[in-house]
Amino acid sequence: MSHADKCVLARLCTLREGPKCSTLCGSYIAMHGHNGEGGRIGNGNLPAAYLLVTLDNSPARTEQSEIYGSLSVYVRTFTRQFGDETKPEPIKSLYLYSRTPGTGKTTTAAALLSEWITVHYVGSLRRGQQPVERPAYFLDINGWQTDYNEFNRPRVPEHIAEPAAARYYAARQRAMTVPFAVLDDIGVREPTEGFRADLHSVINARVTAGLPTVYTSNVPLDELHTVFGERRLADRIRDLCMEFTFKGESHRGMRKV
Repeated sequence: MSHADKCVLARLCTLREGPKCSTLCGSYIAMHGHNGEGGRIGNGNLPAAYLLVTLDNSPARTEQSEIYGSLSVYVRTFTRQFGDETKPEPIKSLYLYSRTPGTGKTTTAAALLSEWITVHYVGSLRRGQQPVERPAYFLDINGWQTDYNEFNRPRVPEHIAEPAAARYYAARQRAMTVPFAVLDDIGVREPTEGFRADLHSVINARVTAGLPTVYTSNVPLDELHTVFGERRLADRIRDLCMEFTFKGESHRGMRKV
């Protein structure tokens, strides 16, 4: 039985309908691990609901068709990560915005992350290179802030604080240095000074290094300084960044992913 519906590489694979399309496929293991929750997709920290989402099968594709047309062109720039040209053009970052939640921003960002990992894996093999183990990383800012609060509360038990702190700082380091990142829901409200500083450090490190980033937010880019408390960092995000406004009503709880 074909395993194609469980692999993000299926649409590119000539073996997808044959007996070799199984959990024993080396490329499937490289992308998804032996149990379907590991590999490079798993290392990308994608939420379980988005593990198999691509631009082609994204539930948001129909309603946001105009945006997806632009994104289809955008992903073609991902081959620039290999630096095949003498002076390749930089890969732009994206800012996905809608005031209303549930319009497909996170789904789209997750799809772009999978597209990056796919281009990296296939492109590396074609060039005789070893694909890196974590070419992209998804950082849920709300979940990250929860970890921060968990180890900074007064009198929190050590067995709770230490794992939360370990997760928090591991995520921070990965998000700062990974070649491609999604920072999901950066319009956090009422962050502490410490958490705000760490979020600033992640964004600043990526912007300084020229690393492409997909931001999702319910705050338009023009108003992001009200969240950050300053204009400088918001202006840095704006540099080499395309903003897309998602329209429509929330579909949370109304569709299967």
